[in-house]
Amino acid sequence: MTDRPLKQIHLAAHFPGVNNTTVWTDPASRSQIEFSSFRHLAETAERGRFDFFFLAEGLRLREVNGLIHDLDVVGRPESITVLGALAAVTTHLGLAATVNATFNEPYELARRFASLDHLSGGRAAWNVVTSSDAFTGENFRRGGFLDRADRYTRAAEFVQLAREFWDGGQVRHSGPQFDVEGRLSLPRPPQGHPVVIQAGDSDEGREFAAATADIIFSRHSTLTAGQAFHADVKRRLAAYGRKPDELKIMPGVTYVLGDTDEEATERAAEIRRAQVGPQTAIAYLEQVWGIDLSDHDPDGPLPTADPVVDSTVVQGRTRIGDPLEIAARWRAVAAEKRLSSRELVIEVTGRQSFIGTPAAVAEQLDAYVQNDAADGFILVPHLTPGGLDDFVDQVVPLLQERGVFRTEYAGTTLRDHLGLPVPGRR
Repeated sequence: MTDRPLKQIHLAAHFPGVNNTTVWTDPASRSQIEFSSFRHLAETAERGRFDFFFLAEGLRLREVNGLIHDLDVVGRPESITVLGALAAVTTHLGLAATVNATFNEPYELARRFASLDHLSGGRAAWNVVTSSDAFTGENFRRGGFLDRADRYTRAAEFVQLAREFWDGGQVRHSGPQFDVEGRLSLPRPPQGHPVVIQAGDSDEGREFAAATADIIFSRHSTLTAGQAFHADVKRRLAAYGRKPDELKIMPGVTYVLGDTDEEATERAAEIRRAQVGPQTAIAYLEQVWGIDLSDHDPDGPLPTADPVVDSTVVQGRTRIGDPLEIAARWRAVAAEKRLSSRELVIEVTGRQSFIGTPAAVAEQLDAYVQNDAADGFILVPHLTPGGLDDFVDQVVPLLQERGVFRTEYAGTTLRDHLGLPVPGRR
């Protein structure tokens, strides 16, 4: 480290759900549908002076062997609708919605986010995601037409058009994905452009983020990996005329607190076993192996068969990477550490976790930011809706004492919280 001023930490709250993070069996777990759940977590985040509240979204219930995955979220309300309601009960907290650039249209999306930005006083953010999943596409007129190689081509053109609409002028565009002529039916949003978030980790995704995003939602689990990712993405910004501080890197992380480090470690192990029960472990194996493993013993060794590439046994989940390569890597980890199937899934699927006393967790978070492994964090609690309460009550005050996190909001918009300028008109 150098003698530079302390970097300020950015914090966001993720509403858990469609993943293996939520512990459904905990007595404190509540509804994923009732507005009171969303309101509690959002108000807790605002009480903690967080930058924004983040909603993920899936467009179709996942299936395994033609049956709806039992642990999926049924009935989660649409993200922008939820955030519009939260705008009425919060005053400063940013409101970030995940909306798919593959199955929406630029004008319609630009209008929805401009509406949220106006109604919230400049607090809207769009998490741009893409899909080449024909299964998800069956819910839409166009179906799963988009080749995987075209995902970012469409997304880049989509974001460009949305920003042109937000600028308020006449839009005339003819490109590979869109042929549009028109004008947004709203004034320019208070932020100029709602904040854009992106989560791709491939080389193509990193380049897309460097060109278009204000925040990148990353997934690197160690200080060294975080530093390498941070340096790589920030290096790419200059090619687009951007400065390093114009893109915030915020990995999704979990945390577990205890009165002692030992207590926190024990509690973290209990939480991970609750998050990855036998059924969830089998679902993860089926996602990689692409075969029906309903009769597989989760407490036994990994499957001996090789994965089936391009399998349709699991529908609605993205298969990340080469299944054969993933299976080989998992087998090596299982052999080295003598892990059962379930133990292996627990080992390889956990997000970056900060575990210890509140003081230890505050120190770890600060070290990541001061050593350029991140600009902040998107916290993914394991409980809905009270999973963030202890962090706000116990860790945030310690970060404030260290001088690395705000005690009050300095502005009213999400761009104010992130230190991002209002974009000029194009």
